[in-house]
Amino acid sequence: MSRSKAISAGLLAGLIAGLALTVVMLLLAMFGIATPLAIIGDRLSVFIPPGPFLSIMGRVGGYNHLKQLGVGSTMAGQLLVSMIGGAVFGLITRKNPQRRFTPWTMSIFVALPIVAIAILLWPVLGTSYIGLPIASAGMITLIGFALSVLVFERALVGSFHFLTRPKVESGAAEFSPQIGRRALILGGLGVLVAGGGVALIRKLWGATAFGYDGTQYKGRIVQPITPNDLFYCVTKNVIDPRVNVDLWHLEVDGLVQTPRTYRFQDLKTFSEVEQETTLMCISNGLDAGLMSNAVWKGVELRDLLDPAGPMATAKRVKLYGVDNYTDTIPIEKAMESTTMLAWTMNGEDLPDRHGYPLRAIVPGYFGEKHVKWLTRVELAGADAKGFYEAQGWGPDFITPTRSRIDVPDYDSRFSLGQLNGAPIQVKGIAYGGDRGISRVEVSDDDGETWDDAKIIYPGTKLTWALWSYDWKPDGADDYTLVVRATDGEGEVQELEEDRGWFSGVTGFHKIVVDVTS
Repeated sequence: MSRSKAISAGLLAGLIAGLALTVVMLLLAMFGIATPLAIIGDRLSVFIPPGPFLSIMGRVGGYNHLKQLGVGSTMAGQLLVSMIGGAVFGLITRKNPQRRFTPWTMSIFVALPIVAIAILLWPVLGTSYIGLPIASAGMITLIGFALSVLVFERALVGSFHFLTRPKVESGAAEFSPQIGRRALILGGLGVLVAGGGVALIRKLWGATAFGYDGTQYKGRIVQPITPNDLFYCVTKNVIDPRVNVDLWHLEVDGLVQTPRTYRFQDLKTFSEVEQETTLMCISNGLDAGLMSNAVWKGVELRDLLDPAGPMATAKRVKLYGVDNYTDTIPIEKAMESTTMLAWTMNGEDLPDRHGYPLRAIVPGYFGEKHVKWLTRVELAGADAKGFYEAQGWGPDFITPTRSRIDVPDYDSRFSLGQLNGAPIQVKGIAYGGDRGISRVEVSDDDGETWDDAKIIYPGTKLTWALWSYDWKPDGADDYTLVVRATDGEGEVQELEEDRGWFSGVTGFHKIVVDVTS
């Protein structure tokens, strides 16, 4: 067989095998089993600092588009590598056709990829979208990948053999005289496999987080308590977990004297607590709505840590989600009475997208610390880092005092004649982390002078406050309205110039309003 014919046959066989590999992985995803298609992005993203990461995200049109591009690129790369592998197989088989059915193909196309994936993706192998414990999920992920590459190897060898046959008398592999027809048949089979893959992608697409990831809550609709379906949402996942609570459990381990494991019903035997707490994303802009407020019910985290017996060397608590998301908090924060693990949200079971069956609530810290789909609590040393910490976010994750104008909209226009002496209602929110809000002020001259606004919903120390201000402009002009808040400890909101952007922005929300005669 000529070199070019061997490469051509290998490329086609590799493509067919790559399509089969991808379809198997999509089938595994349908059953909530993690595959490299999804978790390779998690593994690589921690190596991209926040600046370049946000730059890339902006260039492709946002986080959702970045995730779509990541999965699509992984699929395309997988097919490309499969074709290259097929070409290499063709060249090796051309020189020694008897090796076609020997164990070397298993070693190269099955064993080697399994070892490579185990090494490269080890930190994220414990991902599970149905709630399996981390250790079990890691084993299932590897078994699923082993099945995928086994199908690849069999499809590659079978496809190449279908296209070629050995000349017994010469010992050299040659194309069958019917190569054109066989290639057409094999290509048709590839189209059918690809069609099945497309059907699976379409079905999986309906389960993706694209429809709600990045949900913001702001404007005229803002209420003291955010409805569950409107609560802001940010997720790193293409498809969020849908946990089977019968498979799930919570581990408390690490630097403890007595590791503990709890089933969901075990948690219900602890004293139940309820508290209202506001969550805000670290990437929330001054005018953005990645912030919401809810009433959470569950158990104090310290009630689970105390029985485990934390060691003196434990400095941080690392929280793990079933989706392999992790984050850390100081052990002192974990032991505060307001740090809790919640299983209900506004009187209902946690929605899937908000962490069913259990999530962390860490008042005063950015939303990244409130880990969803919680499955493990590890007591660790001072150098422990979570997903975004490893990427370079922080180092300060304590929420600064923030305020926002929700009404009127930016660049609104009003006529004094139409107002007929009535005030213009200005409304918004203020948030002081776990320090509460004691005062809100509004300025209509870009911060030169300030007037007190009325706090219409004070909330608690752990929540936002809602405020309103009846503004009567002095005359026709363009006005710059600004809001600032004072937290419950008397500290006035300010622009913290020495605070890194990746620790959350600070400053003042401003809007421009045009008042005509």
